[in-house]
Amino acid sequence: MSTSASAPATPVRPQLRWGLAAYVVLVLAAMTLAIVIPKTGYILNISMQATTYAIAVLGLTVVLGLCGQINLAQAAFFGLGAYAVGIGQTEYGVNFWICLLLGMSLAALMGALLGASTLKLGGHYLAMVTISFQQIVTLVLINWIPVTKGPDGVRAIPRPALLADASNYLALCIAVLAGCGYLLWRLRDMRLGRAMRAVRDNELAASVAGIDVYRTKVLAFAISAVLGGLGGGLFAGGFAYVSPDQFSFAESVVFLTMVLLGGVSSPIGAAIGTGLLILIPEWLRFLKAIPGLYLAIYGTAVILIVLFMPDGIWGFIRGQLDRFKRRAPATGAADALTFSGGGSGAETVLELRKLSKHFGGLKAVDEVDFTIRRGGVHALIGPNGSGKTTTLNVLSGLYKATSGSVLLNGQDVTNFPPHARTIAGLGRTFQNIRLWRTMTALENVVIGAERPGSPVLEDKDALVARARAALAFVGLDGRADELVSGFSYGHQRAVEIARALAADPVLLLLDEPGAGLNSSEKVELRNLLKRISARGLTILIIDHDMTLVSEVAQHITVLNFGRRIADGYSADVLRHPDVVAAYLGTAPDVAA
Repeated sequence: MSTSASAPATPVRPQLRWGLAAYVVLVLAAMTLAIVIPKTGYILNISMQATTYAIAVLGLTVVLGLCGQINLAQAAFFGLGAYAVGIGQTEYGVNFWICLLLGMSLAALMGALLGASTLKLGGHYLAMVTISFQQIVTLVLINWIPVTKGPDGVRAIPRPALLADASNYLALCIAVLAGCGYLLWRLRDMRLGRAMRAVRDNELAASVAGIDVYRTKVLAFAISAVLGGLGGGLFAGGFAYVSPDQFSFAESVVFLTMVLLGGVSSPIGAAIGTGLLILIPEWLRFLKAIPGLYLAIYGTAVILIVLFMPDGIWGFIRGQLDRFKRRAPATGAADALTFSGGGSGAETVLELRKLSKHFGGLKAVDEVDFTIRRGGVHALIGPNGSGKTTTLNVLSGLYKATSGSVLLNGQDVTNFPPHARTIAGLGRTFQNIRLWRTMTALENVVIGAERPGSPVLEDKDALVARARAALAFVGLDGRADELVSGFSYGHQRAVEIARALAADPVLLLLDEPGAGLNSSEKVELRNLLKRISARGLTILIIDHDMTLVSEVAQHITVLNFGRRIADGYSADVLRHPDVVAAYLGTAPDVAA
């Protein structure tokens, strides 16, 4: 799977990086303008609304843009922050900053609880639950009159003494927006951000790469809620009045439209979308005298932007700017890839004891026993429907075993979730390639190298070096910074193997690695497997290509109708009468 016959390289996925110093200067300039330029109350209100709304919309770039989870309750978290600041100060005389922190904490708690209880649903079910939560919060704000003051709302909400002037308070809101935006810009390329993007692109691949998918989703939801609460708390101080109608489901839809309009994957897009959706109605105020025309133009503008700019306005602008970006210079030779866990420990790497997996009355895997010794290649073969992939899915934790046990390196992992088995030393690829297609090859493999417990986990340079070494091992170091979506099928397969190797597993599970490869790519795959085995890493492979299996595997287990019918050295198994009758038809020409 070398790059010698590859197509011309596609452009590197660019990453716009503004210098921190320039960013700080820009923010200070905006804050200065907010303070010194005379403004009418109308302009101050529009600016205050845009800034505080943008903070809440930033939360959607995390939960929706980075993690791919729908949230139609952002206005509820916005309202929790606002009411905490309003009620805390006016009813109990609590300091503004303490109220703001309490509002953010309350929003985070409710966001985490909502996420923890519903994120296993996903899709439209998650949307329905978040809508229900939004409606519940709105009803509470309206009807819990002794606390929330009901439809009348909370009035005369004070600001901190030093920020009593509206211009100074606006400058604070700008600073908070800029700080949150910068942190979220950095989050994308941090370990948590990469985990969120992996979950968004392919949850199954994320789980077997060592990512706790459920925990990652809950964190994304909680961060989104915190930003909603922060924006709402600042909104309450800015306008000195809050009421339930300001935090209804309609406002959640507005927040969602803002992030989709500007660009869901970037803080810059969130700011652009917020500004436009607040300013467009003001620009069209002169049309309100004509019934219906204002709404028609407003709606048409939003639809056209979403239709012709599917990545949002900032996504479109960034795409145009990317044309002028230069390719990153080639890096030096990658380090040699080493494996630390595959060549030490007990003689037995994997042991299956009476392993079964039933789907109702169907016994897909029925009391299967076999042992994999350390080092070399062990093949699991059998006709279609024999239970091979089901066995692999049970081994990797994607299916829960009906009965029996799985021991990895002497540790019972039968009840471990997929990410915990990866931490224990299991690596895996899939028959249908599962890569994170919005990421580069290097980013895909870095996530593999970030397996919890990895010796390079806390060293960013060592982490990247190991990922590049894994790509070099499969012959793709020259394309590390390209999007995997532009790779050929064979090269995508190589990246998936590199991702598993970068995790330094004890056992590597390969599900049909030769599927879809042409004859020359299969030769490269065979050579790659031999090189992996020569490094001492143990491999369990499933493949229908008996030529590939007979050339790389020293030991073979055969399944038929979910039961083991043969197990032993390759030459002996491939000539076993039951195997020939059930699977091969004729005995292959294998040297004894």
